Amino acid sequence: MTVLPALRLSLLVAFSATLLVAAAGGLAGWILARRRFPGRDVAAALLSVPLVLPPTVTGYYLLVLLGRRGWIGAPLQSLAGWSIPFTWAACVVAAAVMAFPLMMRAARAAFEQIDPRHELAAASLGHGPLSILFRVLVPLARRGLTVGLVLAFARALGEFGATLLLAGNIPGRTQTLPLAVYEAVATGEDRTALVLALCLTLVSVAVMLVAERLGRSR
Repeated sequence: MTVLPALRLSLLVAFSATLLVAAAGGLAGWILARRRFPGRDVAAALLSVPLVLPPTVTGYYLLVLLGRRGWIGAPLQSLAGWSIPFTWAACVVAAAVMAFPLMMRAARAAFEQIDPRHELAAASLGHGPLSILFRVLVPLARRGLTVGLVLAFARALGEFGATLLLAGNIPGRTQTLPLAVYEAVATGEDRTALVLALCLTLVSVAVMLVAERLGRSR
């Protein structure tokens, strides 16, 4: 078993998933922080469920949705010929779903700390909601948003359970670093498992150091 293919795929998956949750999680956090609507607490709880559910359960739900006979997967297969499970895209989807709550919660906290008077002042100058979001709120919340991105990247890089169910463990195709560690241990390749585990540990420590520094500099 070689380390580089798994490392390369893990980094590609983590970066791709982080890009997805940067937009989706940031927008969800903004809506939950700055908008009042019926069922807001329920929506926040549902969007945070991947934080508390076992990753394998989340992976099962994704398989029900995106599998070839799934609610979304079946139409995709029949209309476009696309099949998500057991591809690198499945790794990205699983990682993004698991990382999304971290980004959403960090974004919500960052936006909630902003004085509402900034929005009122921008609105009085003729800015619309999107202009206020991108030209006022995002710059003011940038540190919190950056922390969310860093944590989301770390979560995506270390994702295992949901990826295993949705993408499988195919070397060179869907085998990320955590899956490679699992296979190395299962096949008795202790040296390879140690190298892979050390790679993940070093990246995780570096990410947490960045997050801690950003958090203190608010």
